Amino acid sequence: MSNQLRVANAPCSWGALEFNWAGHMPSYETVLDEMTSTGYAGTELGRWGFMPTEPDALSVELSRRQLALTGAFVPVQLTVEAEHTAGVEEAIRVARLLAETAGNNALVVLSDATAHDPNRTAIAGRVTPQDGLTAEGWDTLARGANRIAREVKEATGLRTVFHHHCATFVETPGEIDELMTRTDPSLVGLCLDTGHCAFGGGNPVATLERWQPRVWHVHLKDCEPAIKARARREEWDYQRSIREGVFCELGKGEVDFAGVLSSLRRAGYQGWLVVEQDVIPSLGTPIESAARNRSYLRTLGL
Repeated sequence: MSNQLRVANAPCSWGALEFNWAGHMPSYETVLDEMTSTGYAGTELGRWGFMPTEPDALSVELSRRQLALTGAFVPVQLTVEAEHTAGVEEAIRVARLLAETAGNNALVVLSDATAHDPNRTAIAGRVTPQDGLTAEGWDTLARGANRIAREVKEATGLRTVFHHHCATFVETPGEIDELMTRTDPSLVGLCLDTGHCAFGGGNPVATLERWQPRVWHVHLKDCEPAIKARARREEWDYQRSIREGVFCELGKGEVDFAGVLSSLRRAGYQGWLVVEQDVIPSLGTPIESAARNRSYLRTLGL
């Protein structure tokens, strides 16, 4: 069973986040070397420009380390209709690099733009239904997701998964349901992120079971319950929660990874499992965390 589930990591585990405040980060060469040395078989692209953006150069770096390229995170301000065209262009640019480097198995990991809305950024982890989109807002977001996925598929043949994400308009279990219900199942899959699901008030196993046929990609992230509770109690914003380590090493938080893997195996899931432990330099040594995360997954048969 274990050889059906391949384990990758992502540059965000080394501090290559989508935020400018994350501080100094290691080079992509160091990140890829450390992924390889700690036992991972693949990587996501990371934000545009972190790794080479020319297919031949990127292929050389990956093949030298025997790493597969699994996909790339593409944030788009989907709640604003005027941003959709630029989102299509960005997604296709990324998808072409993926297709030319990794073939048609890599995925575009689409998300609403992280930390763009000040209110949603301030209340990440404690969103209520009253904080959500109107019906018109949902129509706009879903229309953008469907359009981007359709045009990516037409231009490159690649599939698109939607990444629910804290500090966006698709965070809570209800919002994941709304997004999945409103998007075309032939175009838009789900990237289940276990840590964002937990921080957003959901149960990753329950979400997985509910949307199993749409789960085409999985991010393995943990959520530290005491820090999550303190973030709610003291009303931290999203960035503060990350700085305080709400996304802890795997097995040290509340996510039931054994349950997640059991569900995936029962369903015959054949996709990637991508470890993501969002860190900033002050939170420790990424290579050591990567090694411990990989060791923990081995105890679960991976």
